[in-house]
Amino acid sequence: MDHREDLYPSRTVSKIPMFPRRDPVIHSSPEQRRWGPLTEQELAAFERDGFLFFPGFFGAAEIEACIDELHRLSRDPAVRASEATVLEPGSNEVRSIFAIHETSPHFARLASDRRILDRVEQLLGSPVYVHQSRINYKPGFKGKGFNWHSDFETWHAEDGMPRMRAVSCSIILTENNEFNGPLMLIPGSHKYFVPCVGATPDDHYRNSLKEQQIGVPDEDSIRELVQAGGIEAPKGPAGSMLLFECNVLHGSNANMSPYPRSNVFFVFNSVENRLQQPFAARKPRPWFLAAR
Repeated sequence: MDHREDLYPSRTVSKIPMFPRRDPVIHSSPEQRRWGPLTEQELAAFERDGFLFFPGFFGAAEIEACIDELHRLSRDPAVRASEATVLEPGSNEVRSIFAIHETSPHFARLASDRRILDRVEQLLGSPVYVHQSRINYKPGFKGKGFNWHSDFETWHAEDGMPRMRAVSCSIILTENNEFNGPLMLIPGSHKYFVPCVGATPDDHYRNSLKEQQIGVPDEDSIRELVQAGGIEAPKGPAGSMLLFECNVLHGSNANMSPYPRSNVFFVFNSVENRLQQPFAARKPRPWFLAAR
């Protein structure tokens, strides 16, 4: 019998109302807050909204090297055939490649870049490790959208992440604009946990990585959170960086434009928040989705 305390119950038979998060948003001590590169104004904005956007954070040469590596990976037959690669529903276009810090020396170096890590560790108050990494391609005309969701809800239910002590880093490789399905976030939604209804099917990831239907918050909760915080879609040039809290609700529309929207995505989890057994699934997800 599982006697662990589940602070964030989800995937239940009946609906549980959303409730305030039971973890801090910023985990660093007052001394740690002062040591990092984020200003007090930026820390306050992250606490309030759940994300920070840095337009043009990386230089053009750095992004060009990332794009070259992105194209190389997408053309590699072994990568395309890997279980860590997800193709777009209804086409043969690459949607995502996971565990890129494990398979690409270039992206392994990027995941270890102190410009990223210093900011993440300032927010999380500890050393970190890469819980998950991936490239999202979202090609022009064919890139599908993604339902509103909290990443933490999935990581808690299916990976066994016990607490809200992780930060995602998205590095934009192609311009994000209003036409190519930019990421949308609900400011302030990270302050509440929205339990979801429905048991987790075995090997749920095989479908959820293409279209998530289990672990999706109910419309009434989304409506209430949007009425309180609105919706923002950070847009900017290639090289921009988005840091967002693990529980902030986000999603995206389909890319109907001819312009691709590609990004590199790293999830940094505190070493003090290591994964346990899943809280709402019979077995953990594979290594390429959740490092243990």
